[in-house]
Amino acid sequence: MQPYVLVLYYSKYGSTKEMAHLIANGIESTGMAVKIRTVPNLSTVVKQAEPSIPAEGDIYCSLDDLANCAGLALGSPTRFGNMASEMKYFWDQTTSLWLNGALHQKPACVFTSSGSMHGGQESTLLSMLPPLFHHGMMIMGLPNANPALSNTKSGGTPYGASHVSGPRHDLGLSQDEKVLCEEQGKRLGDVVKKLQTNS
Repeated sequence: MQPYVLVLYYSKYGSTKEMAHLIANGIESTGMAVKIRTVPNLSTVVKQAEPSIPAEGDIYCSLDDLANCAGLALGSPTRFGNMASEMKYFWDQTTSLWLNGALHQKPACVFTSSGSMHGGQESTLLSMLPPLFHHGMMIMGLPNANPALSNTKSGGTPYGASHVSGPRHDLGLSQDEKVLCEEQGKRLGDVVKKLQTNS
C-alpha cells in the first residue's frame, strides 16, 4: 500500500473543510499521497444510524483509514474553546488502535476555525492534542519561520493553522490563512516523507 497522510476534519459551515483541502494541497506538493476524511454529525436522539457513506462531500473516516496512515492533519471547528463533539466522539472510539499502538511515532498536526477572534482557537487546538499524545503521535506546530504567521490579522497560531469565519460564518479565508494551511501541509508532508525514506 502506498503511504498516505490522512487529513481528518469535521466542518459545520465549510471553513474547516476548506482548510482541510488547502492542507491536503500542501501535503501533495511534497509528493505524498493524501486521504481526506470527515466524521458524521451527531444527534442527541438516535432514531436511525447515519449511512456509512454520506450523500455528498468527503467520505467518513474508518479506523482502518486512521490506523494505516503515515501522518495525520486533524481539524475541528471551535466549540467554546474545545473540539466539536463529533470529532471527540470519533476519537472516543479509537481504543483498539491505542491498544495495539497503531499510531505510535507518526507525525500529526492540528487546525481549527472559529466565528470570532476570541472564540478559543488556541485552546481548541490544544484540546485536540491529548488523544494524539495518548496514541503516541509526534506533534508538529507551525513555526514563525512562516512570515504569514506574523502578518496575519485573523487566524494563524504556532499551534496550528486557524481561521476566523465571522459571526455568520461568511468570511472567507484570508490570503495569510490560506498560505499557513498550505505551509502546514507542506511541513507535515516533508516530515512524513523523510520518515518513510529512513524506515
